[in-house]
Amino acid sequence: MNPVELLSFPDEPALAHAAAEAWLEKIAAAHLHGTAHCVALAGGRVARSFFSAVAEGSRARGVSLSSVHFFWGDERCVPPHDAESNYAAARQLLLQPLGIAAEKIHRLAGEKSSDEAVREAAAELRRLVPAGANGVPVLDLVFLGLGEDGHVASLFPEEPEELNSAPELFRPVTAPKPPPHRITLGYPVLAAAREVWVLASGRGKEEALKKSLATDGCTPLARLLRLRAHTRIFTDVSVS
Repeated sequence: MNPVELLSFPDEPALAHAAAEAWLEKIAAAHLHGTAHCVALAGGRVARSFFSAVAEGSRARGVSLSSVHFFWGDERCVPPHDAESNYAAARQLLLQPLGIAAEKIHRLAGEKSSDEAVREAAAELRRLVPAGANGVPVLDLVFLGLGEDGHVASLFPEEPEELNSAPELFRPVTAPKPPPHRITLGYPVLAAAREVWVLASGRGKEEALKKSLATDGCTPLARLLRLRAHTRIFTDVSVS
């Protein structure tokens, strides 16, 4: 299998629609087989378009999301209704419109101290998501955005190697952009996930995506791609 599956689209709406339709197919299959589907959501502008497309597609196709457990790849250390909260965007555009049950929503508690939020998030992930052979919980699917510097979740290029190699499931991060205080999944969980889909959209991402796809790339996305056997990238960015 090709380690990187690059899917190109003319614009953000087309990208969001295609990713939403592909995800709804997986959700429908999990629901049909009576199995849980554990996913980590992303934040950012393209995630908002994606959430709206999923909600629209779910209603149009009659696909229930009742089999889905919702986690997050990262969160800003802000209250859950803050405009900067990744959870707030998902709640507004996806969770609330589709009436997702509270017990299926496992948000990162950005309003708490980062140490407490990390401990709670790791315990919840271990409680609900089966671990692989190395003891790391294996999410069915992780969605990631892509920053202009090549960051994914809240894993940034400036971090020292010892943090990149940290074994923690979640960890606190001081980001080089506001808001600085964040919580993120670490590389072990991203590497272990059954599937990772990157939604790379918008002007200014061209160089980041090119560097990430290079065999000697040093962006966080490049590092993650090397850790995985297969990653799917949905993009409206030209890399030619």
